[in-house]
Amino acid sequence: MKINQLILLFSISLSAFYAGAKDNNLNKQPQVADQLLTQQHDMLVKNTRSKGFGPQSPRDIESKAGENPVNFSAAPAFENMNLCNIHFHKNAEHKGGEFTKYAGNGDGHGGQSGYMYSGQLTEAELKPVPTEICPSDHGHLQPGDTIELHYVHSTAQVGPGPTLAACLNDSINNPQLRVEAQVYVLVNDNKALNFVELTKPGVKNGFHQALNIPANTGKAIQYAGSTTGPAYNETGSPFQVSWSVRPKVAKVHIESVGEWCKSNIFNENHAHGVRNLVINTSLLSKIK
Repeated sequence: MKINQLILLFSISLSAFYAGAKDNNLNKQPQVADQLLTQQHDMLVKNTRSKGFGPQSPRDIESKAGENPVNFSAAPAFENMNLCNIHFHKNAEHKGGEFTKYAGNGDGHGGQSGYMYSGQLTEAELKPVPTEICPSDHGHLQPGDTIELHYVHSTAQVGPGPTLAACLNDSINNPQLRVEAQVYVLVNDNKALNFVELTKPGVKNGFHQALNIPANTGKAIQYAGSTTGPAYNETGSPFQVSWSVRPKVAKVHIESVGEWCKSNIFNENHAHGVRNLVINTSLLSKIK
């Protein structure tokens, strides 16, 4: 397949991977009925049945169950791949560890759903900030919000850049992909982790890397899955991704997230929406 065709496919996937909500305030938007989510789950199964789709994402990382028959080789460790993109979603797409609190059904299109930090924050950590953080047509972030950050890596000889197209080049039409996922909770505390540092790129041992991915948030759950995003609520993602999802949540200073949204090499300026949790075992890989 030619590189421009792959870029087109990745761009389509990217819109699904990144699609956001119209408002991030749970109190301002009604939640869709359970029936709609049931219909979306049913349509996903119907639209993927007997079509050869591989295992899907996101999932409950505490459940090992999976019956999808499609196997693919796990991507190398991220230290032996090139960082190609960083972006984040409002609320965790995955469920498990310290992010098991359901945000609600949301708007049915990726907004106000997903999973939130299940721990406790202090009144000081939740104190409102004077400016809107990462504002867009989709809303803005506030202290106490949860985000899932995706550090995307590729086996192609590429460097960090905007969109998943940065993960491709003309030399390798089908690179292996790995996502290192870290869930953060935003706090009003300048002693918390700095988001600019957490996403700082550099070269290490000949590979483009995010130099400060947390190493103290638990052993990552690794599994075979796909790209995500709410446009895949009713259809399968055709892309194969090796996932590493850390179970513990880290606190990050919300204003540093705002600074990153103002300027970064990935052209990211807001949080993106989430895909429904994939629950049908025929669409999930088995976690060993």
